Amino acid sequence: MKKILVVCGNGLGSSFIMEMNVKKALTELGKEAEVSHTDLASAKTETADIFLGAEDIMGNLEDGSRTIVTLQNVMNVPEIKEKLSPLL
Repeated sequence: MKKILVVCGNGLGSSFIMEMNVKKALTELGKEAEVSHTDLASAKTETADIFLGAEDIMGNLEDGSRTIVTLQNVMNVPEIKEKLSPLL
């Protein structure tokens, strides 16, 4: 099972909301994955198959070894589905 790590600046409210939206998107796609959320600093030491978050912070995780998904609108379930679908 794939692991998706939802990342935000502080790892609090916005990443929790994104996590719920990712789970909703997965359900709508008929896919399963382990989904959790964290802050940007912690994400740098975490392992996951997919790292997902807002465009403005995800560049900080890009090191060439991670699969990064950037969102323009972290509340947009159709955007989450569109960007995750090819990776699942």
